[in-house]
Amino acid sequence: MASLHYVGMDIHKKMIAYCVKTKAGRLRGEGVIDATRDSLDKWIAERRAPWVAAMEATLFTGWIYDHLKPHARDIKVAHPLMLKAISASKKKNDRVDAAKIADLLRADLLPECYVQPTEMRNLRRVLRYRNLLVRQATRMKNKTSGLLMEVGAQYNKDKLHSKRYFNDLLTTVEDVPDSVLQMARHSHDFMRLFKDLQNGLIKGLVKDPLLEERIKTLMTINGVGEISALTWALEIGDPSRFRNRRQAISYCGLCGAQDESAGKMKRTPISKQRNKHLQTMLIEISKLAPQWNPRLAQIHAREVERGNRNRATLEVARRLVALLLAIDKSGAAYDSSRNISKQPESNGRKAGGFSPPTPPRPGAPG
Repeated sequence: MASLHYVGMDIHKKMIAYCVKTKAGRLRGEGVIDATRDSLDKWIAERRAPWVAAMEATLFTGWIYDHLKPHARDIKVAHPLMLKAISASKKKNDRVDAAKIADLLRADLLPECYVQPTEMRNLRRVLRYRNLLVRQATRMKNKTSGLLMEVGAQYNKDKLHSKRYFNDLLTTVEDVPDSVLQMARHSHDFMRLFKDLQNGLIKGLVKDPLLEERIKTLMTINGVGEISALTWALEIGDPSRFRNRRQAISYCGLCGAQDESAGKMKRTPISKQRNKHLQTMLIEISKLAPQWNPRLAQIHAREVERGNRNRATLEVARRLVALLLAIDKSGAAYDSSRNISKQPESNGRKAGGFSPPTPPRPGAPG
């Protein structure tokens, strides 16, 4: 029986460098192939022994992972930041990088990161595209206002972006060049187009069989809406990969890195090693959720009394993570009647309350 081969791959947009080694570290092949499906199929056909492969997480990793997975014993994806820290070297090129990944794989030292199933990644791509449309719609709204302000046009800013008011405004406004009116109309039309597109994408996501029940359950939390629930579900993926809420808080970037030396601990800013989509969403809804959720309002008021409104928002965001993780793991609807201070953490598996958080540890991989 042929021995298992360990393949390290250094992936780029147009090419893939690979290195094949045995468990003992003997080189069995290396080279460069084009980053195309045809080239990968030819490379797969040349494999004469069972193999496992590892690659660094990049923009191009997803489709290569999906293409190779049916043919390999296992495919692993390495965390870029941790991989850089482990395999730092003075000498760096594609061949050396592929060999290092192969060595880490065969030594079982690869800093592996979570890879969502293909179906979930496709849905997540749709949600992120919707976020792009939101940003573009906002730019068009601002451009419409800016054009009218440049020429001194008077308008009601609260009604400007409604269809009827905007059309009436363009027919009644005076001393405005025709070119400005035309550009303002184009900007308004684009804004409405982007809004219609994003609404259509959201309707499709909330009705998807993989997400429908999960989203409904998450939305039982007071203050959590469709977008918040979708962002959580699609960015987190499988909630069971987090053993407790502290790991989830770290993944969302709601804590700082640990900086302790000689028994002294320094306060650090919230981490930039995070899922930026989740971090942005949680911070934004934490400013509004206390208006609908009495528990979160209590937490926010307590932290504000201590003198820092930003820390109050951050504390609400952390509690939201604990709630979302507990509800998502249990699959049970949110119970607002449970006491927030008397329930144990239980690894986030209870649908009800939770105890006050201890300082989270940094660096949960993802």
